[in-house]
Amino acid sequence: MINHKRTGKCTCVGPLAPHIEGFVLFLVREGYSASSVNEKRDLTIDLSRWMECHKIPLHKLDEKQLAQFRVNRRYRSSLQRRRDMCAARQLLQYLRDLGCVFKRRPKIERTSLGQLTNDFEQYLRSERGLSRSTLLDYPKITRQFLKDRFGNKSVQVKMLRPRDIHRFIIHHLKAGSRGQAKRVVSALRSFLRFLRQRNKITIDLAATVPGVADWRFSHLPRSIPQWQVERLLALCDRKTPMGRRDYAILLLLARLGLRAGEVAKMTLDDFDWKHGEVLVHGKDQRDARLPLPKDAGGALVSYLRHARPKCSTRRVFIRTRAPRRSLNAASIGDVVHRALQRAGLNPELKGSHLLRHSLATHLQRRGATLAEIGQLLRHTDLTTTQIYAKVDTRALRAIALPWPRGAL
Repeated sequence: MINHKRTGKCTCVGPLAPHIEGFVLFLVREGYSASSVNEKRDLTIDLSRWMECHKIPLHKLDEKQLAQFRVNRRYRSSLQRRRDMCAARQLLQYLRDLGCVFKRRPKIERTSLGQLTNDFEQYLRSERGLSRSTLLDYPKITRQFLKDRFGNKSVQVKMLRPRDIHRFIIHHLKAGSRGQAKRVVSALRSFLRFLRQRNKITIDLAATVPGVADWRFSHLPRSIPQWQVERLLALCDRKTPMGRRDYAILLLLARLGLRAGEVAKMTLDDFDWKHGEVLVHGKDQRDARLPLPKDAGGALVSYLRHARPKCSTRRVFIRTRAPRRSLNAASIGDVVHRALQRAGLNPELKGSHLLRHSLATHLQRRGATLAEIGQLLRHTDLTTTQIYAKVDTRALRAIALPWPRGAL
């Protein structure tokens, strides 16, 4: 319950007065504690008084006004200042969603660089139908490429040459991982094809983009043995809401080999409790129905009944602290990372894919075929599953050539 006891400070005057109670109810629905709600409410009252004193109408409230309010407000500490400004920005977004305050207009770049990257992003969105992460990644890489090549000068893509592309890719090979280099290559190819399709260049520069060597079978799958997986699960504190949530997440990853994004996208409507199945929204918009293991189903029921906070979203896994939002793929990876720390384990791979690899490796050692493993992991290409053949050491010994005598 929120403490609505009025004090002299809580008597609200000014343009924000009609919206105080609505903002309080919004914060309660988002799961904030009583102390946090009252603290944000007091800040709103002070801001409203400041606006009244400076004759600032409600519809003109924006980030610039909030910055001026911060300058005129006294704070006990830098932490209090950060918390208050976070609350002020949250209030501003609440008012914008209500339509009481002008929405912030997106900054439109008039430069040749800005217009070109905006056109490329629109092309990716409307004609390629790419995922949200790719829509964020490709224009960012393209912008960096053009800035490295042209600096502050006007962008003239007809001046691009293969050496510009090679120089940029080599720089990223040195600075980042092989996966990042592959993303750079894919983004540049897509951008150069876009330029040629729009007749902005006449040379097929996309054909000059080199590939990134990726020896997929050069190492064993990074996994942990089954007893360590069970240790991860056993050390979840299922007496707490977070422990129940994390236990359910880990079981879905460990028993079904799901990806982090697939767990994050799960909704309450994806479960067929009558038939014990779950609908998984996989990569490339491919959906699949999988049987729900008994222990994973039991953990989900326990979480949904006793630990999942009340909120408007239909997503299954929710933050335990306010604001009540669904977990994303990175948060699912953090759940695995924390579990590894609790168990005192330090494998090379620490994300959610560790449990996917571990499940496949465990099944392979128990006699499952590659086709069966690929079906469970929902691989569209069997060659993706072939990496797990390397963990079958007994079969590999049968086909290994004998070591030549006298070779040492």
